[in-house]
Amino acid sequence: MPRSFFINGSQIKYNIVMKKIMFCGGGSAGHVIPNIALCEQLKGEFSLCYIGTDGIEKDVCRNKGITFYPFDGVKLVRGEIICNLSIPAKIRKSVKECEDILKESKPDLLFCKGGYVSYPPAVAAAKLGIPVLTHESDISLGLANKMIAKKCRRVLTAFPITAVRIKNGVYTGTPIRRELFGRDRIMAKRAFGCDLRPTILVFGGGSGSKAINDCLRRCLTDLCKNYNVLHICGKGNAVYSSMYGYKQLEFADDMGQVYACADYAVSRCGANAANELIALRIPTLFIPLENGASRGDQVDNALYFYERGLCRILREGDMTPTTLKQGIDELIADKKLKTALKENIFKRGNERIIQEIKCALNESFN
Repeated sequence: MPRSFFINGSQIKYNIVMKKIMFCGGGSAGHVIPNIALCEQLKGEFSLCYIGTDGIEKDVCRNKGITFYPFDGVKLVRGEIICNLSIPAKIRKSVKECEDILKESKPDLLFCKGGYVSYPPAVAAAKLGIPVLTHESDISLGLANKMIAKKCRRVLTAFPITAVRIKNGVYTGTPIRRELFGRDRIMAKRAFGCDLRPTILVFGGGSGSKAINDCLRRCLTDLCKNYNVLHICGKGNAVYSSMYGYKQLEFADDMGQVYACADYAVSRCGANAANELIALRIPTLFIPLENGASRGDQVDNALYFYERGLCRILREGDMTPTTLKQGIDELIADKKLKTALKENIFKRGNERIIQEIKCALNESFN
């Protein structure tokens, strides 16, 4: 970065070489958006770049103007032994591809956000002596983070109970975007055409949830008698409806505006969405993705918040249109929950994570 100063009226120009941080993580918004939240705070102080696959991370980085290096990632297919037989050879190829990218881009540190996209870059960076940090959003370590933990300077965690289970674990909290806070509620309600009644936000993750979508639509008539329903149903999942009080979106570009509109929420319990809802003090009925469809991390996340009085839970196996409507009514009537959320002290993990990044960079240069 060019800088200048003046001596006896003459301008002297010089260059400052900024340390370079490479981020990785992809396959879903949950592995990408937290990285972008950190990039927004680090830009200008460090040179930033991103390594990932031809997925959501590529589009996000292009929109944000972040230099992006693509490689071919390898994803484990749960329960499909035959599909996974070729994985070792593909991983070796991905690691070699990442080594070549790292040699070309020369980052001073690799920051991983977990998920299958993180594994090859982390292995390649460790081989080349580049310091690696990773962050785990869930209570239990994902497969990729389990595999790369020993290659990392530290494993940063969103939950304190996760850090104590890992030899090099450090509790930092989770990175959350600044843009989600301080939004105008009245403007948000106008933007989505909501009236003065309470608004219930319903969403099932980045791609939506068929189970939640189907149950919600079968109890909409009763819900919309008393509430607005703002439904993010997932790409390709919208259906025609003329129900008054029902607003349907396939995807939301501005979640800050969505959250500002919400008085209550029904949601899956992916760690990022869960932490955002708790941080914003939105009373939420979590319907976690069950073990079998995932490794059970969403159930663990939901139970963690439930045991602290910060949410309500409806298990997917118990979900029907009737129990969903009942669960929402009980959520809205739960004054104890609203008090617990109001009194809960929630700190974004951004600053502590950035501190750990800087610490790892200093260690590598000393």
